[in-house]
Amino acid sequence: MNHCGTKRLETERLILRRFTAEDAEPMYRNWASDDEVTKFLVWPTHANIDVTKHVIGIWVNSYADDNYYQWAIELKELGEPIGSISAVKMNEDLSMVHIGYCIGKAWWHQGFTSEALQALVTFFFEEVDGNRIEARHDPQNPHSGNVMKKCGLRYEGTMRMADRNNQGIRDTCYYGMLKSDWQQMCKTP
Repeated sequence: MNHCGTKRLETERLILRRFTAEDAEPMYRNWASDDEVTKFLVWPTHANIDVTKHVIGIWVNSYADDNYYQWAIELKELGEPIGSISAVKMNEDLSMVHIGYCIGKAWWHQGFTSEALQALVTFFFEEVDGNRIEARHDPQNPHSGNVMKKCGLRYEGTMRMADRNNQGIRDTCYYGMLKSDWQQMCKTP
């Protein structure tokens, strides 16, 4: 893959950008402190803003690596981040990127997460030259799977008791898309 790091991306309603230290307060307020948002995630709800500051500090330091991808999802009309989206795992041998995301509850069911994921699908296929993009979700969180489907990822199966999140050891539903699938979708009017 041709790694180029976390580049600023823009969609109709969103700016996907690197986190900065100034994002700690909106991140904590908008999603990281909310048990409903983190219910099916692999990281715990932040107990206080110091946890958020620490996490953002790690992310900011990691931006020096061209193979590190972590974006703040900033709503243009609000001017602050409402969620995050990242490459949570990569496999160079397979040219595979596994994407994870979360968004604050106030912005659920408005298409923002799909808009962000679609931008990353395009980015990872066009700019990074990945061959496979995948994502997963807990079966009890079907809305996350709907985001994947809306962006063209195909359901590939459910692995039993193959993941751990804040609910414990859980089943996990996998979705994936190949670059050839994406190229075909782009040709279809």
